[in-house]
Amino acid sequence: MQVPSFSILAIKPVPETAKALEAEARARLLREADDALYSRRNNAVEQERTIRENELNTEVAVQTKQREIEETGLGGLIALEEQRRQLVTTEAENSRTRADAQAYAVEATIRPLAALDPKSLQVLAARSVDPRLMVAMAFREIAANANKVGNLNISSELLQTLLQGNEQPEQGR
Repeated sequence: MQVPSFSILAIKPVPETAKALEAEARARLLREADDALYSRRNNAVEQERTIRENELNTEVAVQTKQREIEETGLGGLIALEEQRRQLVTTEAENSRTRADAQAYAVEATIRPLAALDPKSLQVLAARSVDPRLMVAMAFREIAANANKVGNLNISSELLQTLLQGNEQPEQGR
């Protein structure tokens, strides 16, 4: 006899074996899910660490740049203060040079006059002085040497001239 056709509709294991096979598949699926979760978490932690490193590197770069800017600014201030110090030193030297030149000019002007007799200086000074002042100085000189003067005669014309110089003439009469 021959079997014209044969088909298997189902193969069912014993319920305990089915449970064991299902448990093994379930455990494998749970492990794969755990591994995927663990991998995602590690990847997230790695990305967070990379982001943090980049932030720290950026912060360090910013602080370094700020320090360089401050150092450059301080260098500029130091250079400016050095220029100011040099300016003050130069101004002081120039002032000393001008003062020395003025002192030399005054000394050169006074040197010939220092050799002159004081009486000659008075005569030179008197050239631009009011004549009445000259007469007053003469009287002072006479008074200083009064013990050497025996008699002194002053003419009335001289007194009249001196007194007229002090009075203001009245106009409009």
